[in-house]
Order: sequence, then C-alpha cells, then structure tokens
Amino acid sequence: MAGSTYRDAWGIPHLRASDPLQLAFAQGRNAAHDRAWQIEVERHRSQGTSASFLGVDAVPWDRFARRARLDDTARRCFDALDEETAAWVSAYVDGVNAGLERGAANAPEFAAVRLVPEPWRSWTPLGVWLAHHILFAGFPTKLWREEVARRLGDEALELFATDGPATSGSNGWMVSGDRTASGSALIAGDPHRFIQNPGFYQQIHLSCPSYDVVGFAVPGVPGIAHFGHTGTVAWAITNAMSDYHDLYAERLRASGGGIEALGPSGWRPAARHRETIRVAGGDPVEIDVIETERGPVIIDGLDAGDAGDARDAQDSEPSEPVGLPGGISLRYPPRVTADLGFDVLPALLRARTVEDVDRALDRWIEPVNVVHAADSAGGLVHRVAGYVPIRHRDNRLRIVPAWEGGHEWQGRHDTPRAEVDGIAVMANERGLAAPLGAEFAPPYRADRIDELLRESREWTPQEMAAIHMDTYLAAAVPLLEQVARLDGLGPQAARLRERLLSWNRRMDADSIAAADYARLRSAVVRRVAAAPELKRLAVPPLPYPAVFEPWLNLTAKIASALENLLRTDLLPGLDGTGIVRAALQEVADAEAVTWGELHRLAPARILPAAEDEEWPGLGGDHDCVLATSSTPGVTDLSSRGPSARYVWDLARRENSLWVVPLGADGIPGGEHHRDQLPLWLRGELVPVITDFARLTQEPDTE
Repeated sequence: MAGSTYRDAWGIPHLRASDPLQLAFAQGRNAAHDRAWQIEVERHRSQGTSASFLGVDAVPWDRFARRARLDDTARRCFDALDEETAAWVSAYVDGVNAGLERGAANAPEFAAVRLVPEPWRSWTPLGVWLAHHILFAGFPTKLWREEVARRLGDEALELFATDGPATSGSNGWMVSGDRTASGSALIAGDPHRFIQNPGFYQQIHLSCPSYDVVGFAVPGVPGIAHFGHTGTVAWAITNAMSDYHDLYAERLRASGGGIEALGPSGWRPAARHRETIRVAGGDPVEIDVIETERGPVIIDGLDAGDAGDARDAQDSEPSEPVGLPGGISLRYPPRVTADLGFDVLPALLRARTVEDVDRALDRWIEPVNVVHAADSAGGLVHRVAGYVPIRHRDNRLRIVPAWEGGHEWQGRHDTPRAEVDGIAVMANERGLAAPLGAEFAPPYRADRIDELLRESREWTPQEMAAIHMDTYLAAAVPLLEQVARLDGLGPQAARLRERLLSWNRRMDADSIAAADYARLRSAVVRRVAAAPELKRLAVPPLPYPAVFEPWLNLTAKIASALENLLRTDLLPGLDGTGIVRAALQEVADAEAVTWGELHRLAPARILPAAEDEEWPGLGGDHDCVLATSSTPGVTDLSSRGPSARYVWDLARRENSLWVVPLGADGIPGGEHHRDQLPLWLRGELVPVITDFARLTQEPDTE
C-alpha cells in the first residue's frame, strides 16, 4: 500500500499510510502531484541548473549555487544520515519520482519552457532545503559593511545597522494555560517570507499508526520542520537572526598543475575544477569552482580577466596572489559538519511532549531558529535551536582575512533558552538570541504583541486572529517627531503636517493618512540616498555578483536604517531636519489615495503570468505585526509578508486554525489555487480537520 490521499473543503492534503516509510512515499508523491513545477524548479536551483530552462537571468543564482557547492554539500549530509532517516528521505524521493510524470502533465509551466522532469536523487530534498536557507543568515550584509568601511572609514562599519532583517522574519507567540479560556496553552504566529505563487508552505496532515501530525511542509522536503502539532505537543519557529556564516578574503596563486590558498600557516593546496552552466537561449557559461580550507570561494576573481592569466601561470613559480585578491570564501555549518539536522525531522513527527521536541532540536543545524513548544500536560519550551560557531567578533561583522590567525571556528555555541512566565514572544528582536547575532529586528513587533497579549487572560484560538492583523506602526514615531518640530511651512505642507500628527499610526488599507506617511517616508529615503555624504556608496556599483544585490542596494539599506541615519553623528553634514522639511513639501501636493491603493500584494512567480494580474491592496507595514513589507523609496508593492498563519490549540487540536496566502493547489487556475486568499486578506483562518470521516478520499489513478 502506497498510502491514501484525502482532501478537505480547501483541497488540503491529508495523507494516511500503514507505516512511516509508506507515509513518506505518499508525501513525496503528493508534493509531485500538487507542486510539480515548484519542486522541480527548486531541484534545479539546488543543483545550479535552473538557467538550462529559465535562461540568462538565472545564471547568477546557478553560478552561486555551484560555487557554494550546494548539491555536493547535500550529498555529503545525506551520506551522514542515520540509517533510519536515510531510508525515510529515500522513501519520500521514491514518492516524488512516482508522481512527477502526472504532476508535470497537469502543470502548464513545463510545456511553456519545454522542461522535462528528471528523477530526483536521494539527497535532493536536502539540497532543496539548503538552497532555500543558504542566504537566510544574511551573510551578504558583511559585503555591504565591508564596502561601507572601505568607502566611509572603519568607524562607519555599523552605520547601517538597522536591527532589521532584509528578507525574512516572523512573528510567534505562546500563552500558557492560565491565560487561555480552555486552560491549555496556545501557540500562534506567522512566518514572513517572500510571498510565492505557489506558496512556500503547504498545509498538510500526515497520519500512520506511529503518529498523526498536522502542520506546514516545505514542498520538496519530507516531514514538518517549522510548524507542527502532533495532537499532544506543538511547535513553531521564527528566524533567530543569528550569525553563523563567515566570509574570508582569500589569496590564491597557481602552483604547478593546481592552485594554493594562503592561510594562517602559509600556502596550502586548494581544490579547483571547471563546470559548465547550460543557458536556454544563450551560450554556455564556464566557471571555476574553488574550495579552500575555509570553504568554497563564492566570489572568485579568477573568473574575470585573471582566469586566463592564472591558467597560463600554472607551470610557473608561485609568486603574487591573483584575483580579487583571489576571491571570497564562505564557511557555513552544513559544509563543515556534513549535517543539516535532518535526523531531527522524523523525531519531531514522533514527538509527544515538549521534552521530545527539545531533545530532538538539540541536534538541529540550519537555519538557526527561536522555537516555541507546548504540550497538553502544560509543558512549555522557549529556546534557540541551531549551529552557531564560536569565533572572533569580527567574523560576525565583516569579511576577515584568511591568512591571519584568530578567525578560525572554536566549537559550537550553547543555544540559549528562557523560562516562560505566562507569555513568550518571538519576533526576530534582540533578546533570547542576542549573544549569537549582529543585527536583529527592532523591538516594535515584539513589544506590540506582548502588549496585546496582556489585555486578556481568556484567549481563544479565534481571538488570536486580531493579533495577526494588527496594523499599529510604532516605528513611525521617530519620523513623526521630526515632522512635529517643523515650522514655517507653506499652507499645503502645514495641512499635511497636521494630518500626520493627528493620524492614529495604523497602516490600514483604507487609510489616507497611512498613505501620506508612506509617501513622506519614501521621499525622505530618496533624499538621504542622494545626499553628498553617501555619494561614495552610490557610485560606482558595488563589485559583487547580482545574486547579492538585495543586500547591497543603497536606497533599500537606507530605508531599513532610516531611523538611525537621521540622527547619527557619523554623517555630520547630513541635515535630517532639512531633508524631512523638503520631503514634506514635496509630497504635500500629491493626490489623496489610500494606503491599499499604493501597497498592493505582489507575489513572486518563476514565470510571469500570461497577462497582467490585478492583486489586492494590503494593510500593514514591515514593522507592524501585520508585516506586509515593501521597500520605501523603491516601491510600495509588497512582495514579503505572512506566508502562513496558524494557531495551535493544546486543549483540542481540532480547535486549531491555519491559512496560507493563496491556496493548497500549486496548479494555476485550479479550484484551490487561490481560494484562501480572501480569508488571508481579512485575517480569517481555516479550521484544522483531522477526522478522516469528514474528508473525501481521492481516487488513486496511478
């Protein structure tokens, strides 16, 4: 028996099988049926082969994936799995391969790019996971800091420290039983990622005699890693904002028939080989793949004009370093340890208590998360899980020289934990994970959630939806304080000033004042970006690959660090008051619109739609609990936000609730492709159903 698939009214898959291996097979087959295009794209991304059907725009990612050795690292991590976990992952892969032909036949994207699905390998799910999270720790921020220090001086190294993540985040909260109507704990929250079409998270129910679990799976990866409920214990995570990836400046030189890298103990052999990236509609791209004792060289000066010189010098006596000055290598835990933490995944499915979850997460590697867990007996856990190396503080902040001692890893940090006194909040803020990171989210979201939770001691799952949708923007206060100090304004600017100062600071979709504030903020950001004091960061373009551009865009960096930049002493010539005054006058004449007219949902798709799609307007903002993020000064469109919402009830799992931004089905035009969108927009959630008698069994046509 290969397992049976059931569906609820929202098309959410409920899978039942006779044992864990058959269930893993069923989960893989379902992923192939419901999300064939999505998981095949992610397989190619993990291998660095996506340009073979997506064309030249995908070359920067493929180049990075190959240089970072993602597929090889996934293979190493699979080979190191214990026998039981390896068999479980392999069963999932067998299921994917069994379902891919049917899934691809139903997904129009395959025909659009003439892509033929290929069999997955046993380690492919680990590669998919790694590709999703290799940039999660935000190591490209170190490239930015290095350029800031180089162009503005070392004293400006942390000038753009924002305590704000660029591409990820999450809210999560847990209340103990003495603060709920049922007397049992509730866990709720929402992960913030790029809103994808189809969605990053898949609602799923996995049932066999050994366990029965509901939660959010990542298509292409077995089990339920981040958000799950086994009936007696539930868990959820947010990004801990820890720093656990290091960048090293490498000096390389040709030596005989190979290449050497300069380390603390002198020149040492490095590995190098050539790979070819096939490009649909374009010429193939050849790259050098180099790995030193620190790690893979992800930014390689030998690929530019120096590559030919280096090869010509292979038979000459080693002399001066070549390259930029040879490249920048990346050291990341799975490459060092040959472990991603995948042995944890089946252990989570089997968990019955918080002690089971806690013990399993001691073995977690990447990404590093803050975790909430609660069980039906009243147990609570609030901790960090993941691998953070012990090393010099400079490693956290910038690129460090490979040839200098003192930057080696010296073991693994103990992960912090905290007692839960009724309420626990996790929102990427500096707090529990503070010893492990360099930049965190501002405290606005965490403080607001804590404030709202303290308003009641009778919380129910349904009432949690109001917290998910809260639009109060405490982050507006610093800019509004500057507006309040302005005088001598013209009539229209004065009226705008009064509207802003009387605004309730809620970024509601139907609010004109919220749009006024957003326009002012964007105008301020653009004026700061044009200030002479930052000219050296604006030109020439920063010399790094395009895949890192989101971390290196001056306007975007200013937007996230605006509060600090307007009051820093490091840019004495920057007239914050004058900039705010000019920006207020600039936007005073703008036609009145609501925030939702500007701030529209903009989901990411691998392939563009056949015609322009009209997406709805949104409330919220980056530092609201309703964290629908845009990039002030660049765009008001929101491509990041709650990629799922959940409430786990430990009194009775059937009272739990969940929702995703679009729907359960990854096939465009399908009945369940977007049927949850109206609920997501209103802040409503779908009931979690676990009774198979209330579900519809899907016929097995294979």
